[in-house]
Amino acid sequence: MSGATFGQAAERLCNAASLLLGWRPDEFWKSTPVELALALEPRGDAAGPVSPQMVEALRRRFPDE
Repeated sequence: MSGATFGQAAERLCNAASLLLGWRPDEFWKSTPVELALALEPRGDAAGPVSPQMVEALRRRFPDE
């Protein structure tokens, strides 16, 4: 995010928190940077292969148009 303004960086992080964590803007703004970093940190086998069920769930949530 180098070169980004605070507002641009905050918008990207708020969007990521919304998509990946299901956070609403109020939850994002009430969190600390450490809480956000911990929430976005991969857990255990999160880096493992994606299951076909997860792919299908993501396709339903984010359909190509």
